[in-house]
Amino acid sequence: MKRVLVLVSAALLLSGAAMAQTNPAPASPGTGSATGSSNQAVNPNGNAPSSANTSGTVNIVKSSALEKGANSFTEGQAKSKLEGAGLSNVTDLKKDDQGIWRGKAMHNGKSVTVGFDYKGNIAAE
Repeated sequence: MKRVLVLVSAALLLSGAAMAQTNPAPASPGTGSATGSSNQAVNPNGNAPSSANTSGTVNIVKSSALEKGANSFTEGQAKSKLEGAGLSNVTDLKKDDQGIWRGKAMHNGKSVTVGFDYKGNIAAE
């Protein structure tokens, strides 16, 4: 009797493991299958540099509106963000005592002074 109980228990345990290994039936076409062609990329641009701040928008503001604070962006990241906002030839980038990256760039063929704060706001004047 004890032997039968052990064998039945083992059979039940093994059948559960086998069930966990089987694939579910594929979804019917048109039901929103996760692998279908209607599955859009979450970030179609991949890891391309972006000028967007945390809310996903580009904020071009006056220099006086840049917010001081602990800026964790590196010089390279700040330059990429500025270039992503349409500025070119970004040079002389230096982080000031308020945590704002400041430098020079070209915008629409004109030389401008630029700034980039910790929130991703960009100033170009």
